[in-house]
Amino acid sequence: MLERVRRSIIRYNMLPPGSRVAVAVSGGPDSVCLLHVLQDLAPSFNVSLAVAHLNHQLRGAASDADEKFVASLAEHLGLPFHCARADVAAVDDNLEQAARHARRAFFASLGADRIALGHTRDDQAETVLFRLLRGSGLRGLAGIFPVTAAGYIRPLIEVTRAEVEEFLRARRIPWRCDASNLDPRFARNRIRHSLLPQLAHDWNPRIGETLAQLATLAQDEESWWRTYIDELSPGILLPRAGGIELNAPTLAGLPAALSRRLLRRAIAHVKGDLRRLEFAHIERILELAAQPEGDGRLRLPGLDIRRSFDWIRIAPPAPRPEFPATRLIIPGVYPAGDGASLHLELSHAPPSSKDATLKAAELSLRRLPPVLELRGWKPGDHYRPEGQIRDQKIKEMFQAERVPSWLRPSWPIVTSGDTILWARTFGAAAEFAASPEPGPVLRVWEENRRTIEPFATIVSSVE
Repeated sequence: MLERVRRSIIRYNMLPPGSRVAVAVSGGPDSVCLLHVLQDLAPSFNVSLAVAHLNHQLRGAASDADEKFVASLAEHLGLPFHCARADVAAVDDNLEQAARHARRAFFASLGADRIALGHTRDDQAETVLFRLLRGSGLRGLAGIFPVTAAGYIRPLIEVTRAEVEEFLRARRIPWRCDASNLDPRFARNRIRHSLLPQLAHDWNPRIGETLAQLATLAQDEESWWRTYIDELSPGILLPRAGGIELNAPTLAGLPAALSRRLLRRAIAHVKGDLRRLEFAHIERILELAAQPEGDGRLRLPGLDIRRSFDWIRIAPPAPRPEFPATRLIIPGVYPAGDGASLHLELSHAPPSSKDATLKAAELSLRRLPPVLELRGWKPGDHYRPEGQIRDQKIKEMFQAERVPSWLRPSWPIVTSGDTILWARTFGAAAEFAASPEPGPVLRVWEENRRTIEPFATIVSSVE
């Protein structure tokens, strides 16, 4: 047992030297075994141990007896003991999920470098089968990871539950039995005590090992994909104003396996998790991306997904963004949406190369009205941009420039009353544009605005 766990720790680099390790001990056989094994191995890895126990208060006196048992065990081993209580049943949530959240919050409060959990190979097999039955994707079939980015480690992940109990009996180490682990109301218990034994009897005596191997294969695949997606996604998934934008033709042109993973990454970024996400949801987004062109909208759990021209935006449901009118003082710098800053400066000199790069517009100072405001676009807005022969609706210019619909409400416009003097991208109004003759001008330019242009080279880099 000790040598097998040692190999797992080394294989997955679970215990960097000097780590402070909190061992989660419920009192059951797996966690008790884990604690004793780590107590034996800790000196060789140069780590320090502490015992952590959360009383879920679900079984009354039995839960309190578990707490006392673990406290006594920690004292017997001479280890620090951390304990907390959580009234899990009072939480308005799925019971198992509420318990999981309570444990994670408790573990996070300990300040440990690693949290050691007692999951075994049997837990891995049960998890994979449970997720398979629920229609999980390949990520779900990876099951329980031996090490996570949050610092959770599972040293017993390659050890069976039978081996755990054999180890404890050989050393005459007592443990506690949780009656809820026999309750058939819980799906995992039905899998553990009914379905897996039936599969082992009727189909494959090594079904537990087979499912655990499947998890290992899926984990290796996921690790490779994660590295690839980490490298690829910054050029394809564009964060903007609380959402993620993607170029629809680019997404539709990628291999389906890659497109699905990019969408999952985008959704996880927007929602913070992938709960309630189903296979059909991803497929509907891919169908939206595959359309030749046009508008479209999907409302999925916790998501508002829209297409406009060649762009798809994934964002949480939210009301229409507001862009309140702001009185402008010259010179000055003002927020202009999308992380941009609108610069207003007086100048007697010709535009610098920096200004030219930023597509600065120049307005004649002598012709400017006394009061200027900055606001967002409103339906019906129109003006004649410099160099144009007629007045145009800004909505028509949006169409010509293929500006996605969700960017329009926060599109910055400089006005005086109902008169437009300048608009992003479309420039100065003809009647206020500076003339070639020397004279003071108001120079208007934006800085640090995320553009919607970077997809020209994406396909070649993917291939």
